[in-house]
Amino acid sequence: MFSHRDLLMLIIPLVIEQFLAIFIGMADTLMVSSISESAVSAVSLVDSINVLLVQLFSAMATGGAVVAAQYLGRRDNASACTAAKQLLYVSFFISLAISVLSIALCEQILILCFGQLSQTTLAYCRTYFYLSALSYPALALYNGGAALLRVMRNSRSSMFTSMIMNAVNIAGNALLIYVFHMEVAGAAIASLVSRVLGAIIMIRLLLQPTAPIHLIRPRKPELNWSMIKRIFSQGIPNGLENSMFQIGKLMVASLVAMFSESIIAANAVSSNIASLANLPGAAIGLAMITVVGQCVGAGDTKQAKYYSIRLLGITYITMVLTNGLLYLFAPNLASIFGLSPEGHDAAVTVLRNFALLAALFWPASFTVPNILRAAGDSKFTMTVSVLSMWIFRIGASYLFVNYFKIGLMGIWYAMFIDWIARSIVFGLRYKSGKWLTKKIV
Repeated sequence: MFSHRDLLMLIIPLVIEQFLAIFIGMADTLMVSSISESAVSAVSLVDSINVLLVQLFSAMATGGAVVAAQYLGRRDNASACTAAKQLLYVSFFISLAISVLSIALCEQILILCFGQLSQTTLAYCRTYFYLSALSYPALALYNGGAALLRVMRNSRSSMFTSMIMNAVNIAGNALLIYVFHMEVAGAAIASLVSRVLGAIIMIRLLLQPTAPIHLIRPRKPELNWSMIKRIFSQGIPNGLENSMFQIGKLMVASLVAMFSESIIAANAVSSNIASLANLPGAAIGLAMITVVGQCVGAGDTKQAKYYSIRLLGITYITMVLTNGLLYLFAPNLASIFGLSPEGHDAAVTVLRNFALLAALFWPASFTVPNILRAAGDSKFTMTVSVLSMWIFRIGASYLFVNYFKIGLMGIWYAMFIDWIARSIVFGLRYKSGKWLTKKIV
């Protein structure tokens, strides 16, 4: 079903798109670092909330993409178009409700998540969170549109859209931070404008009637509850999984907030840099939804197994290469962000430990579950991920930091233990073949 060229044309734009998506956050952190460590800390802390909500939108997009991919595999384009329309409407209404609540309860949410912060950091957090919340509906539409383009094997269009968004974001940061001296507000406004633009482009691309998946009568919701139920059957488990995962990270962020501002900034920088090393795995994980989903939709389990193994092997090769480079150049990368000596040393230690463990366990922990999700086995991945997060990542983080007094590395050690546990369970599930018995369409 997929030639070698098909896979390359799907994966390479996805790698670039994932880099660009991460670079938006990195650009904010890097350009805000010229203000103060309080500003960097604020952006980092609020982004931990933003990521929680973004992951919810991405989960709905993944649920819709799995359904649409399986319909395309069955060559039922009409049902795929119906799924696309329902996905975008549902995502928009959910994100709009979250946006309104986030704006209305902005300060209460910040205090609940992070407790006592310095007045300077809290003021920056308030500004950045309020403006970020305005962008949630646009971000939900962009994520949904990008997922549908990938299902159509048109990852180039979502890549070019991401390029445009990055250019607007960086130019906006430069103008608003350096010229108009709007500080954290400037970074948030630039991100807001870039996301709105990305949503507009996605909608226009999905209005093309010649595309396999396109919007029919887009101004009329025409809610199809049976289709919405199918999307929710995948989106809700993914959403719960991602939400619990990010809530866990927020709880861990409350531990990070107890450290000095230098260590908080080091953690933020480490997270941003480490995410770059995971780009190949993240991109191939997205490709799994399209490839395995269409194979399963076509009823061809043999090809579903073949492509999953092939893509997982590529993931391991690329992850070893990228994390090897990260280990070697960790000091140089950490130096870019202008950290204090204490923050720089902490970031280098984190990054080098991360590089070693990610090359071994990240693909099995995060790429393999996407194989299962593409086949419709999302409830299993949700259960395992949530349990592993709460038992290992959160439990071990509190143990290492509060009892063993390991400090920042204790939080990262707990994450590594979580990866190992997930890898074992997901590997056994894949080997059992039970994921191929699930049906959505």
